[in-house]
Amino acid sequence: MNDLPICVTCGVQYAAARDDCPICEDERQYVGWEGQRWTSLDQLRESGHRAHLAEEGTGVVGIGTDPATAIGQRALLVRTPAGNVLWDMVTHLDDELIRQVGELGGIDAIAISHPHFYGSMVEWAHAFDAPIHLHAADRDWVARPDESVVFWEGGTCEILEGVTLVNAGVHFDGGQVMHWRDAEDGRGALFSGDILQVVADRRWVSFMYSYPNLIPERPATIRRALSLLEPYAFDRVYGGWWKRIVHTDGAEAVRRSADRYLSFALDD
Repeated sequence: MNDLPICVTCGVQYAAARDDCPICEDERQYVGWEGQRWTSLDQLRESGHRAHLAEEGTGVVGIGTDPATAIGQRALLVRTPAGNVLWDMVTHLDDELIRQVGELGGIDAIAISHPHFYGSMVEWAHAFDAPIHLHAADRDWVARPDESVVFWEGGTCEILEGVTLVNAGVHFDGGQVMHWRDAEDGRGALFSGDILQVVADRRWVSFMYSYPNLIPERPATIRRALSLLEPYAFDRVYGGWWKRIVHTDGAEAVRRSADRYLSFALDD
């Protein structure tokens, strides 16, 4: 369905033509300064968008678009012994990109951190015959319902051997991160999108209800996220953009980042 409408600002594909983008009209996002605009996969291809693939870590291949679409995030193809997971999403997809990903082993499962990154997820799911794992708390944000979308509930969900989704609940109620147990020679890795945002000083992460509108996240939400992550060891934290990576001691970086955030949020 290459002519389905895609919001230019957030890059999410909708099932049918409409005047508004609810994802952008929510207070966590914004309508583009030029007003609501639409594109499609056909138009992106015709305007010269191409995929850009590059290694982001051992067993981790970044997938972006040149020029960038939407808010410029990149997806990650996480190549585990149990299968390949596409973590997060970009809007662009064409035959060449399908070929390149196929040469890397294809996709066995898709998981996306939150609605701002839903992109053209159904197109990707159909291209690779892969299920999309989303937390049920974000069900109402799915712009193109499809049988490929699998909703899970609760705090954690293992989607492949050693690959677990955690409902951190930061940014969106269904906001999820992904833990790969065997990454980094068994030291583990966390894939956080911007649920835990890797900041410019890549020794730290931060937590926001809205990044573009600078609305801070609630302390209770951050404490819940830390509690759910406590059992998991991870050396690296992969954020949502190129090279936004905490390279070492990731679990401690998350803990000290939360302590710093909470010390300001609760300061009298």
